[in-house]
Amino acid sequence: MLETGIKGKLTVNVTEENTAAAYGSGTLRVFATPAMIALMEHTALESVASYLDEGSTTVGTMLNIQHTAPSVVGSVITCESELTGIDRRRLTFTVRAYDEAGEIGSGIHERFIVDCEKFFNKANERKAGK
Repeated sequence: MLETGIKGKLTVNVTEENTAAAYGSGTLRVFATPAMIALMEHTALESVASYLDEGSTTVGTMLNIQHTAPSVVGSVITCESELTGIDRRRLTFTVRAYDEAGEIGSGIHERFIVDCEKFFNKANERKAGK
């Protein structure tokens, strides 16, 4: 059953491919803010996936994130999420990322539970101008 307190944890290595220079979000060879955000979203997504009905998933709808410290290539980044709020299909998570030296970012992330088929149908209708 989906309830507050569900936690997630994922880890990635900082490589040339996920630096700000590679993403184009900056010029330095440090962990990119978009890469950190993607890790935060993925951690939250994975933490609740097994609690959802078959054919459902969650989609990100809001981020309020601060990226507060740099991490160089070779660093190990760990992200932790905790489900802190449930409002019908809207899920609120606290997220935190850190490397070996300490916290590098944190914030609030919201996701919305959707039926995959209905979601794609709406997306296709939108594309078709309906």
